[in-house]
Amino acid sequence: MLTFAVLGPLEVRANDHPVDVGGRLPRRLLAILIAEEGRPVSENRLVEGLWGDRRPRNPAGALQVYVSRLRRVLPGTALQRSAGGYRLLAADTDVERFRGHLVRARALVAGDRPADAHEAFDAALRLWRGTPYEDLADDESTIAIRAALLEQRDSAQEEGASALLATGDHAGAVAMLELLVHTAPYRERRWQLLALALYRSGRQADALNAVRRVRTLLAEELGVDPGPELRQLESRILSQDPALAATGVAAVTPGDRPLSSFIGRDAELALLDRLVGMHRLVTVVGPAGSGKTRLAVKWAGPDAVVRLADVADPAPLVSAVAAAVGVTGLAEDPYEALVKRLRLHGTPLVLDNCEHLTGEVARLVVDLLDRIPTLRVVATSRSPLGVDGEHILPLGPLAADDAVTLLTDRIRAGRPGWFEQDADGRDLHRLADALDRLPLALELAAARVRTFGVRGLIEQLDDRFTVLGRIPLGTMTPHATLQEAIAWSFDLLSGDERDLAVQLWPYEGGFPLEAAASAAAGLSALVTLVDESVVTAETGGSTARYRMLETIRAYCRAVDGDPTATRAAHAVWVRELVARAAGDLQGVRSAATMAALRLELPNLRAGLAHDLTHAPVEALRTAARLMWFWIRSGLLTEGNRMLTAALAAAPDAPLGDVVRAKASSAGLFYFTGDVTTARRMLSEAFLAVDSEPEHRSLLAEVRYYQALVQLPGGDPAIALTASAEAHAIATETQTTWLIAATAMTWGAALVMADRIADGRHRLRAAVRLADASGLVWTAALSELMLAQTMVDAGDGEALPLLRTSLRRFLNEGDLSNQLAVLHNGALALDAAGDAAGAALLRNVVHFHQAHSGIRPAGTYLQSITPHGWYEGAPPAQPPTLHDAVAVLTSPARAV
Repeated sequence: MLTFAVLGPLEVRANDHPVDVGGRLPRRLLAILIAEEGRPVSENRLVEGLWGDRRPRNPAGALQVYVSRLRRVLPGTALQRSAGGYRLLAADTDVERFRGHLVRARALVAGDRPADAHEAFDAALRLWRGTPYEDLADDESTIAIRAALLEQRDSAQEEGASALLATGDHAGAVAMLELLVHTAPYRERRWQLLALALYRSGRQADALNAVRRVRTLLAEELGVDPGPELRQLESRILSQDPALAATGVAAVTPGDRPLSSFIGRDAELALLDRLVGMHRLVTVVGPAGSGKTRLAVKWAGPDAVVRLADVADPAPLVSAVAAAVGVTGLAEDPYEALVKRLRLHGTPLVLDNCEHLTGEVARLVVDLLDRIPTLRVVATSRSPLGVDGEHILPLGPLAADDAVTLLTDRIRAGRPGWFEQDADGRDLHRLADALDRLPLALELAAARVRTFGVRGLIEQLDDRFTVLGRIPLGTMTPHATLQEAIAWSFDLLSGDERDLAVQLWPYEGGFPLEAAASAAAGLSALVTLVDESVVTAETGGSTARYRMLETIRAYCRAVDGDPTATRAAHAVWVRELVARAAGDLQGVRSAATMAALRLELPNLRAGLAHDLTHAPVEALRTAARLMWFWIRSGLLTEGNRMLTAALAAAPDAPLGDVVRAKASSAGLFYFTGDVTTARRMLSEAFLAVDSEPEHRSLLAEVRYYQALVQLPGGDPAIALTASAEAHAIATETQTTWLIAATAMTWGAALVMADRIADGRHRLRAAVRLADASGLVWTAALSELMLAQTMVDAGDGEALPLLRTSLRRFLNEGDLSNQLAVLHNGALALDAAGDAAGAALLRNVVHFHQAHSGIRPAGTYLQSITPHGWYEGAPPAQPPTLHDAVAVLTSPARAV
């Protein structure tokens, strides 16, 4: 994300790292574009701003060169050319943030929250680093822009000092104002505030002296008298007016403000400041319990928020808003009275809980924004208002640390002697995550810790709505329970939309678009669920993904009329997903298929767990189809545990399913280093299908795996015979992936039989064959095996082959074979005398094999590992996989 700072010398940052945009002219060009705040700037204006009267011979061409340079160093910046010239769209600038802070600060002043207002003014002023737009020439336009900003800064300094004075910190206000009158001695308001601060500090003589100092200054240097405000203040000081001693803070009525502390949401508050500074309508959108109201109250103050939750009928909407902003009497038309009040009020209109009246609120907001050009509106709702120009601030779960802080704070409120222990810290994170880190759910959970304890409460969350109980009085929500808060959202949905929401509750860890698109209501219902904050859309990756918060899933499960059927439908979706993916795990789409299956891992686990109990044959079939997913993801233990359970649960499964499951289990055993069990299981599988003509394709796969698990140290004759037979069947059936794969195992078998030259020749042919067919994974494994034949011999081709193989396995997402490459890379570097590089790779392999059960040593054609390499405990803080890749791919390292 790019940010631009112009309240001082120009600074550009990308994700908080400085960006060098070049010398004086590129900086000036960028500053001109920023100063126009998204408006197009003509080429003539840009040329004049860059060079003035000393223009180059071809100014248009020179300008284009600088524009092109800016586009290169500012990726993602919307630097556009239009009919009116060039413009910079959607720039995040400190000027916008400064204005946003001012809007919020003034709203807080209007809401009698001087301490918060002072903080907001201070945040605005901290953005200043010097003269605004320092990089621009002193032309007439720039002077006007600077003057306007400097006036806003000076006013903000005075308003901030006034807010500090209103908090009762009179001494602090005196110190601040002494500096302010020194820097701008002709601004009479500063002297007025200084005199008032001195008077309230008990320094009446000094207060009178301050007024007389400014009187003398104005008379001697400008020949004028002080204004009426200062003269009136002087008279009131002399008469010791009792009203001067008041702090200016209005009395707070109990219940007007939240009774508990506000925790977290600093980033959202800052973003709301910025958005309101830039746009006239901002809607805070989020699910039930996410804290939308609390955020609005924190930002604007409780007296500035118009609560619409209790306005059930659209008819009295205007009257309700008018009454909330202080319109009384209503002798005239309430709408006209509301317009007059908002014009005079000068602060943002904050409308809370708009979701049940979105159409009516949207029409009112459009009319008000049209009638009052200076008005800004902040709304909170579970869905956007759908108004042109509306900007959305999505409010999701709290950050993990903030959620735990909130829990801890609220638990201590109910149990003063409670202190977080180390074990509690882990459980608090678990509890916060289980409750989606929603502030309302966390508040309720904290109250229940007195009854259940933290860990006990986690165990009770299957019935969360009963356990969490009623929402306490004084909480800023119109609902009595968390369940009612969620039901409020569902009452706004159509029947088809509710049906889709209920169908989606079994999905674990989210779901792709097609999972919802296949439902009867289809995409239109999904769009509404996202708009209403029932479903969250994640669109930042290459494909969109959708999630339901656990609390909303629990509600859907609770209202589901047939949860057993819904869970079974989800299991069918998982089976179909795996069936489609199985053929691609070895094909040209293997990388994309692996990535898709990784995203669905929670759903795979849920579907398999369901089928293991209710449809064990389907569980067996699905688990077997996932063999290469288990292996390539490093989930060897999990995959074998599932296959073992499914084989035991489905003793009468069809022969083909049993054989495929045993072959898959054998593959998993092989990668854990248990080659004896792998060979035995594949021998049994081969005997079971060898004489079954209808399983000829399956026989080819079994024979391929038989050849693979003989590597290394097995029987070369079995490897040769199995490879040749599998290759023949694959060629006969035109099974592309298996043709290349069996060519690879055939080459490896020849190496095992000491026919090294022939083996290398066939392995090279396998690489070419796999590349020609787009089989990246098979090409990578063939390169790894070929490199293994060269490591011990010190062949210079080994490391380049390993590098290429590693890059392919990284793209394919194959952890098991990444470790196999790194293990062989360590051997190659050790043989070449690069002990440091070998040790780094070895540490990475040792750590990952200890945590995944993968045993890359002794896999394929390399069986000799130096003594002690992987003995003992793995390193506690190993180098990263990225570090290992950098070492192996460094061009400085060669055998």
